[in-house]
Amino acid sequence: MSALDLVARLAVALAIGLLVGLERGWKTRDEEDGQRAAGFRTFALSGLLGGIAAALSAVSQPIVLAAIFLGYLAVFAAFHWLEAKREQNFSATSVVAGALTFALGAYAVLGELTVAAGAAVAMTLLLALRTQLHAWVASLQWGELRAVLILLAMTFLLLPFLPQQPVDPWGVLNLFEIWLFAIMIAAISFGGYVAVRVFGDRLGVLMAAAAGGIASSTAATLSLARLGKDHPESAKLLSAGILIAGLVMALRVGVVAALLNPALILPLAGPIGGLALVLAAAAAFLLLIGNRERRSPKLEITNPLEIGMALKLAVFIAVVTIAAELARRLIGPTAVLAVAAISGIADVDAVTVSIARQAGHLGLDIATLAIIIAVGVNTVSKAIIAMAAGGRIIGLQVAAASAAALFAAGLGWFFFR
Repeated sequence: MSALDLVARLAVALAIGLLVGLERGWKTRDEEDGQRAAGFRTFALSGLLGGIAAALSAVSQPIVLAAIFLGYLAVFAAFHWLEAKREQNFSATSVVAGALTFALGAYAVLGELTVAAGAAVAMTLLLALRTQLHAWVASLQWGELRAVLILLAMTFLLLPFLPQQPVDPWGVLNLFEIWLFAIMIAAISFGGYVAVRVFGDRLGVLMAAAAGGIASSTAATLSLARLGKDHPESAKLLSAGILIAGLVMALRVGVVAALLNPALILPLAGPIGGLALVLAAAAAFLLLIGNRERRSPKLEITNPLEIGMALKLAVFIAVVTIAAELARRLIGPTAVLAVAAISGIADVDAVTVSIARQAGHLGLDIATLAIIIAVGVNTVSKAIIAMAAGGRIIGLQVAAASAAALFAAGLGWFFFR
């Protein structure tokens, strides 16, 4: 290692300490000098000390790094213990942060600079978001946490034992892939569910509608439409929420299809983009002309990580996959369009997954059209739900916006196919 390279690596080690020290020092900025065990300068020096110790070990023996680290940790922990005893605040966070700062400073000299810098940024974010993370944990209920733990256990215990080869006579039913897709979609949905649990009461229906579009736009539409009968004064707000749920659903379909088959990105960009733009414009218009009451109806969304929902999704994906393959073999590729239309009444995820995986057999035109049909049928079904459950005003607003969005999607398909 050249002298210039060593200086650059030591500078990164010092920068790591400065970054962590900035967050730690800001947290204890109100305390007087000499009243805190570690602040801005201490953490900055910790990072540099780690780098120097690593440099010394590189030109002598690795034991040097271990000895300096143990000595540093003992002194740091001792001072922190005295501070904690005085303040009756027995938290190990600062000790762990100090040890990690030293270790990352050492790794910046001996390892990859980008990895060391990235880990330092991640650590600083975790330290800075203490209040928000604690609030998020406090907002979770035991049933939600249990669902996550059970699904994680089923994933890491069951997934490795599932066969990764097709198990059906038609060669399309891969249990490993189906369960993995179900988990991925459930995990994405859970992100929206958590957003509702954490922010729903403060951001109201719009936040819940956006999250509902990730979890289940059909369920969100039904919930919002039902609220319309109890809150007729919020009809425009609730209609905008339904359109936002549909908008997020369309974008989610595009993302999932692109991840599974990048060749679908360009064919879907026109129709999905056109539909999304019209829905966004209609939702914005309704919000502008609607009443601006701060009080919003409350929307409840079922936890998408419940095992029963994950299993149902996996079964639905398997059924749609087999139905699409049988229709293609017995009737022809165009028969898949009928399968997509029927499946899209209730759900678009299963259609998206199965069609995107079979796009090579079906052809990009048929695969793209099948996904668009599923999205279109689902959009129409949500308009019918809004009319039936929310009444005439919400139903007409959602139906008019949906019709315009479907027209835009058709134009996008025609001009960008």
